[in-house]
Amino acid sequence: MTRLTNRSAAIAVGIAFLVGLLASLAIRPIGDGSPATTAISDEGGVAVSPQLRWRVPIAFATNLPVLGDNILYVQNAVETASGGRIVMQLFEPGEIVPPFNIVDAVREGKVPAGYTWLGYDQGKIPASTLIAAVPFGMEPWEFSAWWFDAGGRQLAEALYAKYDVHPLYCGLIGPETAGWFREPIESLDDIAGLKIRFAGLGGKVIEQLGASVTMIPGGEIFQALEKGAIDASEYSLPIVDEALGFDRIAKINYFPGWHQPFSAAHLAVNKSVWDSLDAEQRGVFETACTAGVTRNLARSEAVQGPVLASFDSRGVSTLQLPEPVLRELERVAETVLTEEAERDEDFRTIYAAQREFRKAYARWKQLAYLPRDF
Repeated sequence: MTRLTNRSAAIAVGIAFLVGLLASLAIRPIGDGSPATTAISDEGGVAVSPQLRWRVPIAFATNLPVLGDNILYVQNAVETASGGRIVMQLFEPGEIVPPFNIVDAVREGKVPAGYTWLGYDQGKIPASTLIAAVPFGMEPWEFSAWWFDAGGRQLAEALYAKYDVHPLYCGLIGPETAGWFREPIESLDDIAGLKIRFAGLGGKVIEQLGASVTMIPGGEIFQALEKGAIDASEYSLPIVDEALGFDRIAKINYFPGWHQPFSAAHLAVNKSVWDSLDAEQRGVFETACTAGVTRNLARSEAVQGPVLASFDSRGVSTLQLPEPVLRELERVAETVLTEEAERDEDFRTIYAAQREFRKAYARWKQLAYLPRDF
């Protein structure tokens, strides 16, 4: 009996020791960008103290290919480049912040940063759509050229500085599909009266053509289609839409993605937090995000072909919108963009800069690249 008692006491002491050890090593979430105090080890076994541990809500689920998994690449790049001194703790859509309210949470200091599509800010920051996606706008590489070398970055930073947010260009994908429909779109009459999920400036264009537009997060679209709350929806790339199951409900997938020829994602950082970082820390985030842009676009282009091929065996029709419909959409889009520019000074400034760049770029684009129908 004495031996059993001694053994029990020893076990209890051992458990208490382990609990204390684990507690001392635990990494505490730090939401304001302040220094972390816990230690991790580098490859040589030397203790490394994370300088930053950020809580980062995201707008797209990380299990979504291309659209959602890019932030995982960026997260790993940040931690690797910093030698474990900077850690991004990701939170899936809705876990701590609703997907459409990420920038608000960053601005208010509830979280130091968030990964999102800035077009969701359209209601409060009209010009946000111009650095997220523009109907009949720039192609992906063209937007990157404008951002990095033609003043786009500076314009975006000045826009968001008014809201105490610093935007880092952190992701880029190619054209979305024009949407998923139950019935064919053969003329503008087929758009009038549709209940459709649509985002950004494209939603305003479709609305002017008589559609009833609603905005819901990606994770809620399938259920809305299934229950008939909406007749059609646009969202993202074919591989993303397939992962969300749209092809099981609406069997007609239209192209091209006129409303979003490019879609840019940004890491929105609280400006006060950003200003508190040293040059090395900023460099880590900027380098990781720039790599994320390049890697994200490459992957978005690489994986669509097999998905489109698989649609044929599942009864999905992949069609292009009739040219007269596209021409009318372009005309209405130009009207919407002009009206937005007349109403908002920031929109007017950024839109003018984009138009000027595209005009200068157009000759090179026309001369240097093979015709699309070559």
